[in-house]
Amino acid sequence: MIENKLSSSSSFEEKLSAFLKTGPDWGRFKTSVPGVFVLKMPAYKSSPARLAVELNPVDSSGSATKKRGLVLRSKGELEEFRELFQFDKLVPLLQGVDSVNPKTASRSTGAKQGEDVLEI
Repeated sequence: MIENKLSSSSSFEEKLSAFLKTGPDWGRFKTSVPGVFVLKMPAYKSSPARLAVELNPVDSSGSATKKRGLVLRSKGELEEFRELFQFDKLVPLLQGVDSVNPKTASRSTGAKQGEDVLEI
């Protein structure tokens, strides 16, 4: 249902199109969903510049906490990752990784005032 709402919104598509045309390479455009960003990927060889969706945890101010999150370039990639996340041994594997990795301090970054946000 959300997909139909998004695709019928010309303003939504206009914002995406404008970001593709004028946004900086590797630029990140916030959306109304915390942790979901639109990422502009630069042209490479014969492939034109394109947009992707980045999933990246956010801090209390809404800023991404990782330098680069999970980048999804298509709906098909989302489906592939959904299947991988359902792997029942993923949680025990990550618990093992957490137990052997050294502990690190977390950092937070401030939010920028007046930053444009894509409503999805």
